[in-house]
Amino acid sequence: MDIIYTIWLRSMKRYIRSKSRIIGSISMPMFFLLFLGFGLNSVVNIPGFGENYIQFLMPGMVAMSVLFTSVFSGIQIIWDKQFGFLKETLVAPVTRMEIMLGQTFGGATTAVIQGILIMVISLALGLKIQSMFGFLIALGFMVIIGISFTAFGIAIASRMEDMTGFQLIMNFVIFPIFGLSGALFPIRSLPDWLSPITRIDPLTYGVEGIRYGLTGASQINPVLCFLVIGGFACGMTVIGAFLFRKISI
Repeated sequence: MDIIYTIWLRSMKRYIRSKSRIIGSISMPMFFLLFLGFGLNSVVNIPGFGENYIQFLMPGMVAMSVLFTSVFSGIQIIWDKQFGFLKETLVAPVTRMEIMLGQTFGGATTAVIQGILIMVISLALGLKIQSMFGFLIALGFMVIIGISFTAFGIAIASRMEDMTGFQLIMNFVIFPIFGLSGALFPIRSLPDWLSPITRIDPLTYGVEGIRYGLTGASQINPVLCFLVIGGFACGMTVIGAFLFRKISI
């Protein structure tokens, strides 16, 4: 457990010292909230949310912040490869599983912190959390999303050597995942041919879980959301650990 904690602590220190990273991770969700949210608030009517599109949008922006922060934390693996830190870690008398879990928990923690920051800003913009229990539900889903996609980012980074290539591939993969998750629009209003695609998107269940916790409304049963996103987190952790064990320096 010491090595897991040490690597987790290293990730936290890197995060706290990188003010530009914190601000950059907040900027895109805030752009959607301020421009898309207020711009469409008066013309979009979503069942269960009345005429308050911003109330519908805010949980999606929390999920967006967690998603992008967690996925791109995988770039630290490539960074450590290039500067020799990963080689020094791998030759230490610790298992690769411990190293991978430390990286995963560190990335997930920073992602959850980013999500909480967006949530706090959302409160100032009008988000109304139903209860403390609902907040804890949303926080739990944020943690699961963070673990899922940090492990996903580590799995991809374990097979790559170039940071630019990693960013390009992750942008190509993550934007469809986010766009089809129902963060920006209700999945019930989609055409029949598109709705099944959103149902196989794991982030859909994370977004709806956060939405249920914060607003009390969800388009998918929250128990099903927990089972799907929890299973995805376990699966990605196993895959990420397997690929990290195969990493070559």
